[in-house]
Amino acid sequence: MDLSPLKAALADVVAIPVTPFAEDGTIDTAVHRALLRRLLDGGVRIVTPNGNTGEFYALTPDERRMVTELTVEEVAGRATVLVGVGHDVPTAVAAAEHARDAGAEMVMVHQPVHPYVSQDGWIDYHRAIAEAVPELGVVPYVRNPLLAGARLAELADSCPNVIGVKYSVPDAARFGAFARDAGLERFVWVAGLAELYAPSYFASGATGFTSGLVNVAPGVSMAMLEALRAGDYTAAMKVWEQIRRFEELRADRQSANNVTVVKEGLAALGLCRRDVRAPSRVLPEAQRAEVADQVAGWSI
Repeated sequence: MDLSPLKAALADVVAIPVTPFAEDGTIDTAVHRALLRRLLDGGVRIVTPNGNTGEFYALTPDERRMVTELTVEEVAGRATVLVGVGHDVPTAVAAAEHARDAGAEMVMVHQPVHPYVSQDGWIDYHRAIAEAVPELGVVPYVRNPLLAGARLAELADSCPNVIGVKYSVPDAARFGAFARDAGLERFVWVAGLAELYAPSYFASGATGFTSGLVNVAPGVSMAMLEALRAGDYTAAMKVWEQIRRFEELRADRQSANNVTVVKEGLAALGLCRRDVRAPSRVLPEAQRAEVADQVAGWSI
């Protein structure tokens, strides 16, 4: 199987779409489709339904399947679909198989949330998922700073469809070492902490970055990607400065408002309701105004 097209697709702005809710708390499918079309029209060419910005852990299994199917249908070949899967092994495997059957090209495996994770167990978990869907590209989501790069290489030795990594440890030096220990050219390295970390991670070997901000301002995220691809770090840092406060609000208090701030930005533009599900919560009035001011200053 030629995996090069999937690798090329990962080296981009990897958009993590929000999951909009209607007034009654259900998923607003019409708004969801409209937001996806806006991303595609804004230049996005890879999307991750059921990512953390999509409130993966707050969705029911039926809702996660619906989001996958809706995304594949709405994208209709205009972008690559990288579906988030996770939870226990049978649930993750079933979700990966559903993503394949729905027409997705890749799965992103959420970081295991079990409190006791050994490195051998991490390999076993990802191997079970990757072996179940050999025709799909598999992208582990790495947030554990104790995981050794050599262990990722070991996983890929037995599962060649493990082709990329969403690396989300907030340490650029550790990322550089991890990528080289695993094989810098062997995998596509995606900076998993979005725009604020993208310049430093690109300097160490990343060629793509994830984004929740792209829901609000696709043009801003694409401008950063263009600058990074050109090696123009001065231009990239100008974008960085522009969106810094927005991203800091998302990252505050261990990312308590990560999704909330993105939805608030969309609400300020009149694009969707601000509603989020517990354990997230909508912003207080004062911070809503600050987010609206931030968004108003961007070239959307």
